Amino acid sequence: MREMTDSGTGADAQDMQQRSDGPSRKRPNFDALRAMLPFAMRYRGRMAAALVALTVAAAATLTLPIAIRRLIDLGFSPDSGGLVNVYFLALGAVALVLSLASAARYYLVITLGERVVADVRSAVFRHLTRLDPSFFDSVKSGEIVSRLTADTTQIKASFGASASLALRNLFLFLGGVGLMVVTSPKLSLMVLIAIPIIVLPLVASGRGVSRRSRAAQDRLADASAYAVEAIGASRTMQAFGAETATAGRFEAASEEAYTAARLSTGARALLTGFAMFLISASVVGVLWYGAHDVLSGTMTAGRLSQFLLYAVLAASALGELSQVWTEVVQAAGAAGRLGDLLATKPAIVAPAAPVALPEPPLATLAFENVAFAYPSRRAAPALRGVSFAIAAGERVAIVGPSGAGKSTVFQLALRFYDPQAGVVRVDGVEAARADPEALRRRFALVAQDPVVFGTSVADNIRYGRPEAGDAEVTRAAEFAAADAFIRALPQGYETPLGERGVTLSGGQRQRIAIARAVLMDAPILLLDEATSALDAESEQLVQAALDRLMRGRTTLVVAHRLATVLSADRILVMDEGRVVEEGTHGQLARAGGLYQRLARLQFGDMTVRAAE
Repeated sequence: MREMTDSGTGADAQDMQQRSDGPSRKRPNFDALRAMLPFAMRYRGRMAAALVALTVAAAATLTLPIAIRRLIDLGFSPDSGGLVNVYFLALGAVALVLSLASAARYYLVITLGERVVADVRSAVFRHLTRLDPSFFDSVKSGEIVSRLTADTTQIKASFGASASLALRNLFLFLGGVGLMVVTSPKLSLMVLIAIPIIVLPLVASGRGVSRRSRAAQDRLADASAYAVEAIGASRTMQAFGAETATAGRFEAASEEAYTAARLSTGARALLTGFAMFLISASVVGVLWYGAHDVLSGTMTAGRLSQFLLYAVLAASALGELSQVWTEVVQAAGAAGRLGDLLATKPAIVAPAAPVALPEPPLATLAFENVAFAYPSRRAAPALRGVSFAIAAGERVAIVGPSGAGKSTVFQLALRFYDPQAGVVRVDGVEAARADPEALRRRFALVAQDPVVFGTSVADNIRYGRPEAGDAEVTRAAEFAAADAFIRALPQGYETPLGERGVTLSGGQRQRIAIARAVLMDAPILLLDEATSALDAESEQLVQAALDRLMRGRTTLVVAHRLATVLSADRILVMDEGRVVEEGTHGQLARAGGLYQRLARLQFGDMTVRAAE
């Protein structure tokens, strides 16, 4: 379906991306990450359990300095042997509680992150399946895969390890600062004055880290997109001897991704180093001042040790928070890219109150003065006032030169696009007023280059009806003249076909597609150049299967090869987006118009004269 892939370049998709990208650049990065919160809020019980474990672990950590202070001030004397044993026994109990709580915290938060990422991936992919084809015309599949894998992995830390570390260190920092104040208000005041000097530069530099992180993810997506494209065309690549050039281009893309990642990591390293220097310098200064208090006798050595430990805990917690901050900012960039996908709205949606299609199906199709131009070519309409009606059970062919608008008729019939003027009716119902999914179930499509997936033969045949049983699959294959070659495969109907069905011939893939259409059992059949790429023997087999499939069904056939449409009830001749002729083969061959000219080119004068 060349027109279907070449004509719709997806300006609508670009517009949708601009609409979704624009706001995310203006608002703070954390808005995108906040949009992921509903996925985590589904698991409030696990979050609560993790919070309890985290609180217990933090509390156990904060009790250690108190025990050490009392041990230093009261425990080291000839009469305190029993007291030392009690203190160390208590320290052992605290260590046990700390280890158990930490293990529980780690398990709960890591599994929470994995669960959230799995849900996000599923939601993004489910949303992608509902976007109209114009979106995929302009977006590389490799970039989408990168968002589904690399970006979701990036945000996993935000709802897993990073979130856990952030909460743990926030508890330790707040608890440490509070107990520092209790231990020595004077020294604590000095520390609290230093905190804004440490935190403000971290917040200010976070935006630069976020920009570099998003740039790194974008470059990685570009490299992934090129890799997917090149691997998918490996036979073409090797046939043209382009291995070296292809590898070189991917290497250049990978180098760009590395450079972007290096700049992002460098920014994070500078930020972390700066934060650690400020924290360490502030602790050293405060301890210098406290040491003079011990020398003057205004503070005991145990109290200074307790304050030192709390200061170290608070300082290390703040340092960890600075690293977690950069990771969260980096994850916000990835969440923004995923948010762009989720914010993209499909151009084709079901109306608020869709009109039900009649049951049983009428199997009719009509175009009423339809005009349509692809979004990327508004000045060059693909259809200009096209009108025709196909009755139930009628076999109608559409012929004409390339670019005449033949395959565009299929796109509008399937409602991949809506016309700018006129009406498309399926079973008497205006297509735009029906549910797209219900409407498309009225059609079975057999394309020129059918899509075959890397799953088993049986799964490929039942693609449109996953609930179909094995007996139904076999009957459909027999109807499509595919049963014999399928049974000759190593595992029969369970044989994996490889990506895009590369292990099958063109004729075999076509018969798999026909079997899929048979199993679909739709009332209207769309055949788009279904035999044009086949050799004579395969064409004969496929054509025989198609003839059986067309019996009793309304059929619309697009063809360049006129020999495949001679038995049609009617032939519509299209040129420059208009229906210029209509009739049977004999009538059109005698009319002296475009069809006769095309027939002379394909059949020669003798055949055309015989029809005349």
